[in-house]
Amino acid sequence: MDVFSDLIRGVRAHGSLFGSTTLSPPWALHFVDGAPLTLCTVLTGAGWIVPEHRPPEPLRARETIVVRGPATFTFVDEVGTRAEPLACGEHCATPEHGGTRHRRGWNEPGVDAGDGGATTLIVGAYPVRGEISRRLLDALPGVLRPGGADTGDPVLDHLAAEVAVDAPGQQVVLDRLLDWMLVCTLREWFDRPGGEPPAWWAAQRAPVAGEALRLLHAEPAAPWTVSTLAERTGVSRSTLAKRFTDQVGEPPLTYLTHWRMTLAADLLTEQESVTIADIARAVGYSDPFGFSAAFKRVRGANPSEFRRTAATASLETERPVPVRTTPAE
Repeated sequence: MDVFSDLIRGVRAHGSLFGSTTLSPPWALHFVDGAPLTLCTVLTGAGWIVPEHRPPEPLRARETIVVRGPATFTFVDEVGTRAEPLACGEHCATPEHGGTRHRRGWNEPGVDAGDGGATTLIVGAYPVRGEISRRLLDALPGVLRPGGADTGDPVLDHLAAEVAVDAPGQQVVLDRLLDWMLVCTLREWFDRPGGEPPAWWAAQRAPVAGEALRLLHAEPAAPWTVSTLAERTGVSRSTLAKRFTDQVGEPPLTYLTHWRMTLAADLLTEQESVTIADIARAVGYSDPFGFSAAFKRVRGANPSEFRRTAATASLETERPVPVRTTPAE
């Protein structure tokens, strides 16, 4: 298991479908619910993404931008548009407000989807849950722009065709297309020339540090020591320690402890019936007291306190993540 696969496995679409709209200027769609990740793709035409407290970003045909929440953003025909912002959020996803909770997008009245002057926007709100996925979010900027438009990307053709129909299995198809778009967009952004990806991204490809990372993520509960990790990677202890620290930014066993506590945090919040002792064993601790001490040192609270706080926060803030679509006028 490579680090990126491990971090993104909790960032998966499940019922958060695409909204689609075809617009003619002027327009201003204000997306107000601050989803953790939102992908915006223009299939035809062009516009501008205007994030809160950030410079505007142009969005051209067949180009994708990822906006990171909880900040809101607006999609406009041009910066300084005369259009009044139309709020789009949870209420936009329901048919009684003119939106489409499920499959079909809608066209602005009087606008032909095939009109060469129209702009067709597809927006996908992405739920992100858990501490594992949070580590990925922490590596991303407020607005992520991977590069120029790609007119040859077949996923966009599949996406455009699928949004336009109502067919059996469409929910699953759209979810997987969203996953595909997100993974490809993030990989392209991390690999962009002159970029500054997180240390773990570059270290994955390093011969020694990369192999060590794969082992730690594949077997996080194993009784790792620097000696056993060095033996598995085929280098000396000193070589492993130096290369890993230089390329990842922290010693291997420190990295392992932080990763184990991240795994434990998700187990504590997602599996309320599992005991602290069981979670301790699942992340490599035979002694629950040793696990609790390590967890408090890393997280600032013992496992029981962390679980109670997370449960309270979930009850106060949890709500469905809406489909992004705009209501008909």
